[in-house]
Amino acid sequence: MAGTATWEFWIDRGGTFTDIVGRRPDGTLVAHKLLSENPEAYRDAAVHGIRELLGLRSGEAIPPGLIDAVKMGTTVATNALLERKGERTLLLTTKGFRDALQIGYQARPNIFARHIIKPSMLYEHVVEVEERVRADGTVERAPDLAALRTELERAKADGLKAVAVVFMHA
Repeated sequence: MAGTATWEFWIDRGGTFTDIVGRRPDGTLVAHKLLSENPEAYRDAAVHGIRELLGLRSGEAIPPGLIDAVKMGTTVATNALLERKGERTLLLTTKGFRDALQIGYQARPNIFARHIIKPSMLYEHVVEVEERVRADGTVERAPDLAALRTELERAKADGLKAVAVVFMHA
């Protein structure tokens, strides 16, 4: 890989720190660590870290053609799910599947328990959408976008800011 005229970056953005590994054009690796959130210093840790590794000033444009690849992973969403934190969420699902996620596999740690305690759902409200896509990809019924827009606007007015979409076969 040595001898290319471009940089490559691999970034792991966590809840506290963002770690960046860069491969310089000469093939050497360099590591950099920043706070994931530092609004007084920068808007985005990954972009700021790349600029610093490239020797650019904050806000300075990254020259075209200088970077070959940026690959990024994050644990932020996973942590939000595990900790049950995040935005209030609306679930859009195919009509008839309102309870599918709640029913799940009906797995229970104690099959003979008389009082089953299930974890709360990650979504707060469900909207069933009159739509159907067959398993082969054929659209049997397209959603009514005007009706869907009304439902989405209602959810937003109620304070739901995130939407999870679970359409069968779509």
